[in-house]
Amino acid sequence: MLDERQRGTKFVGVPVRSVLNSPATTGMGFWSLNPYVGCEFGCTYCYARETHRWAVERASAGWAGASDVRGVEPPWLAFERRILVKQGVADVLARTLNPKKLAGHSLVIGTATDPYQPAERKFRLTRQVLEQLLAYRGLSIGLITKSPLVTRDRALLVRLAERHEVSVNISLVTLDARLARRLEPRSPAPHARIRALGALTGAGIHAGLLIAPIIPGLTDDRAGLSALMQAGKAAGARYVVGSALRLGPAAKARFLPHLAREFPGLVERYHRRYGDRDSPGRDYTEALARRLRSLQQQFGFPVAESMRRRRQLEGKQPKDGVSEHQSTLL
Repeated sequence: MLDERQRGTKFVGVPVRSVLNSPATTGMGFWSLNPYVGCEFGCTYCYARETHRWAVERASAGWAGASDVRGVEPPWLAFERRILVKQGVADVLARTLNPKKLAGHSLVIGTATDPYQPAERKFRLTRQVLEQLLAYRGLSIGLITKSPLVTRDRALLVRLAERHEVSVNISLVTLDARLARRLEPRSPAPHARIRALGALTGAGIHAGLLIAPIIPGLTDDRAGLSALMQAGKAAGARYVVGSALRLGPAAKARFLPHLAREFPGLVERYHRRYGDRDSPGRDYTEALARRLRSLQQQFGFPVAESMRRRRQLEGKQPKDGVSEHQSTLL
């Protein structure tokens, strides 16, 4: 075990032989890399909780540290209490990265766990990965984070942008700090993320706002989305991307009980929308897409750029019909 926080979070070093996830493996339209497995931010809607269980199972054979991450917690809780730290991630990347294989695809860092979560202050794995990428040219590199800690690496990101196409996506679901705390117990405050976005764009870094997930009935109202876009515009965001909440089995196990406690009036509507699927339905997602396009145009964000970024991050784009003008779309 590498470290243990007072509140009980454990950080466990895990050996890795590969760190790049191919589109064929994930089913998405990009390559991905996650220096950590698990995340202290504890976002109740996070889709990546199941990755923790898979990682532990894959690493357990012959791994002395496996006992440190096996515990009595359910997988959704282990994801935020027992953080796996991929030791030697930059060295493994140096040995395994073949730029020719990435041709035509982006490399996105932070798709399943935040690369600038609190553990990064100590372990600095994300910084080591970025430093390693300075050895190459001509890649398309994306970062996704909720954390203002990304500004620590401003100078490095500027250097990377001289060699690659670099974009930083600041993830934010709402400007309402109280609502954010109910949905994301330990994530950075909304105003701190907007300030970080401004610091990045002020340094000349291509950065935008990632409104994801947009949570039906809670953060999909026109006024809330408009406030986010206005704040992003003031911070110099080059684009705004948004997509609706997806609830796979592991996310449902965490989010739906939380919804019942915090927002009981939405439970029945969620069972109708998400009961036998992980998306809210084609009619909802198309109505949301129309609302986002309308707001992008209102605030002067390039719609084509936003759509391209969305495809880069999602790998595919859902289709969909519900009136765009309802205050919430659920």
